[in-house]
Amino acid sequence: MPVRADARIDLGAIERNCARLAAVAAPAVLCAVVKANGYGHGALEAARAAVRGGATWLAVATALEATELRAAGIEGPLLVMGALSPEELEIALAAGADVVAWREEFVAAVVARGVGAGVHVKLDTGMGRLGTRDPDEATRVAAAVAAAGGLRLAGAMTHFATADDDPEFMAAQLARFLPWADALGTLRHAANSAATLREPAARLDMVRCGIAVYGMDPFHRDPADHGLEPALALVSYVAEVKRTAAGESAGYGRRFIAERDTWLATIPIGYGDGVRRGLTGRFEVLLGGRRVPVVGTVSMDNITADLGDEPVPVGTEAVLLGARGGERIVAEDWARALGTINYEITCGISPRVPRSYAP
Repeated sequence: MPVRADARIDLGAIERNCARLAAVAAPAVLCAVVKANGYGHGALEAARAAVRGGATWLAVATALEATELRAAGIEGPLLVMGALSPEELEIALAAGADVVAWREEFVAAVVARGVGAGVHVKLDTGMGRLGTRDPDEATRVAAAVAAAGGLRLAGAMTHFATADDDPEFMAAQLARFLPWADALGTLRHAANSAATLREPAARLDMVRCGIAVYGMDPFHRDPADHGLEPALALVSYVAEVKRTAAGESAGYGRRFIAERDTWLATIPIGYGDGVRRGLTGRFEVLLGGRRVPVVGTVSMDNITADLGDEPVPVGTEAVLLGARGGERIVAEDWARALGTINYEITCGISPRVPRSYAP
């Protein structure tokens, strides 16, 4: 029986992507970012595949994400990169995760909990979000960590704002970061996926790769340009096929009215599953390896494809993301149609779509 919707994750692709990134980054080590449920791929499964591929660190954004990994038996260095409330700090430390500091008050809060921890100090060199812009303050935070009993100065970090599209600003950020970080004599890390692939000087001692781990292009073009394999395929099936006469319509608002007699296929997947309504009239699906346009309004539970004069049997596999028969649809295609980025595409596949895994 066909599955209404299935996000099929190729763990071998994640493993191979990590092996590729680790080789590019060497001698720097690879930290695989598995936040946001592994960018929609499944955090636990992605973490295990990343480690098999050569990642020696894992990173998440929240304390609960760290707890979920530890509860599933994931060991090794784990970094919580996001801001932490007092309650979340307790959870992160209980998980044995490293945390990020940029204020002396936060270091004091860690010390007060009486738990040994690794602390990474963050200098804001241009992202303008978390971290201190003041190198002197960052140095005082690092000194407070080093002086505190039980704490370990585990790293110095920053976050690039434009590694994918403005290498000059990235270089300026790196120039601000290095004199400060070099003086601390600890693990230095700054590079995301784009910086890892683009700029050898940015790799330092560790790289933090996210999007490329999952086989998506950090430059928003074609993953194959960098030897990356998309790890996620989104698949449904044809639930209904009907003849539609010229002048008849399909979907809410009658945004599709047939200009000629045609065959329409209804596919039971929609924006409730992460196929954004903004894709209306802007994307295609693969049916039997044939690329066909999706017509009419994307609804919560269904989309409609125009088959022309070539109907397909009910039950035919429908590939929304993935490759069949020499044709391919990737997250970057949807991102361009929506005016967004590939990150949002896979993160947006909803929990009601089950994930299945191939080794």
